[in-house]
Amino acid sequence: MERHYGMDWLRVGAFALLILYHIGMVFVPWDFHVKTAHPIDWVAIPMMAANSWRLMLLFVISGYASRALLSKGATLGSFIASRSRRLLIPLVFGVIFVVPVQPWIELAVKYHYPHDFGWFWLYDYFRFHRLHGIALPTWQHLWFVGYLWCYTLALTVLIALGGWLRAQRGFDWLFGSVLIVIVPIVWLLGVDMLLPGARETHDPLHDGVAHLHYFPGFLFGFALARSERAMAAIGRWWKPAGVVALLAYGVVAAIEWRWPGNTMPADPWGVTFATARVVQGWCAVIALAGFADRFWNYDTPWRRTLTEAVFPFYIVHQTIIVLVEYWLLPLHAPPLLEFAILLPATVAGCWAFYLVGREIDWLRPLIGLRRHNREIPA
Repeated sequence: MERHYGMDWLRVGAFALLILYHIGMVFVPWDFHVKTAHPIDWVAIPMMAANSWRLMLLFVISGYASRALLSKGATLGSFIASRSRRLLIPLVFGVIFVVPVQPWIELAVKYHYPHDFGWFWLYDYFRFHRLHGIALPTWQHLWFVGYLWCYTLALTVLIALGGWLRAQRGFDWLFGSVLIVIVPIVWLLGVDMLLPGARETHDPLHDGVAHLHYFPGFLFGFALARSERAMAAIGRWWKPAGVVALLAYGVVAAIEWRWPGNTMPADPWGVTFATARVVQGWCAVIALAGFADRFWNYDTPWRRTLTEAVFPFYIVHQTIIVLVEYWLLPLHAPPLLEFAILLPATVAGCWAFYLVGREIDWLRPLIGLRRHNREIPA
């Protein structure tokens, strides 16, 4: 299986957008760990441009990458062992050392938590309880890593049970046409109808709506990686899908403008909003995959560095955002100035985390990187 550089660039772009999205969470009226003193309603509108597809795209790409790893000749045992090292070690490291400052700041800002961070980390964080409704310890944004490991484990079990070749042939037959756009939309709308009003909890035991969205997306990416018919269908339909995604986003943006923030639109606008988000989300995934296949499937000297850096960036970025905004709050700065500080500070902090961690061999597994190969002297 040839490496698809377009998927690498799409992964880099998706994680870069995720960082920008989480910076936007400081300013939008939606709930977040720490907020600007002056939230801005209209910020929700540009954020809605990515809200419906950013996570689905990451799970599809992760499934695609998993197939690429297995195609290198790895056994199922070595595959799950390798993925466990790459996912669980940084997950545990992040939960213990990277994430804790986020709930501490949230408790301090929202609930006037009286103790400093050292006290919180030593005496409250590891008590396995809820403090003002916040479950401690927590994985915060690292839920994605935990879910990805769970889906990888489930995929390994499915392959071990056999029948994957028949499933692949069925995938090729079903998604070798315009159904590659239609069927997933019908599935996602069906999930929303089955679980009306359900929201993601990021609790793996009580998060049915997320699993019914993201696990099929992960499996879709896994099968797509070896399906010439499905990739050809994406090549035919990505442009119309992109147009539909833009039109659906127009509906989403108009309803958000009319009913901003947490205001609930009356029927039929609530159903229209939910339907348009689903259509926008999946059509955007197809459009972006087609665009990456058509225009980004090439290598450059920067690709390898950036594809390696995205996981360390993901691990640390939200902690940096929350911490920097916490420092900015006493200044009562205008939101535009806060954004102008947050963005470069987050990027600089992420680069520092990656550049330092990649040079220290024992730190590399903790930030999601493979250890350097060491030659054994004769």
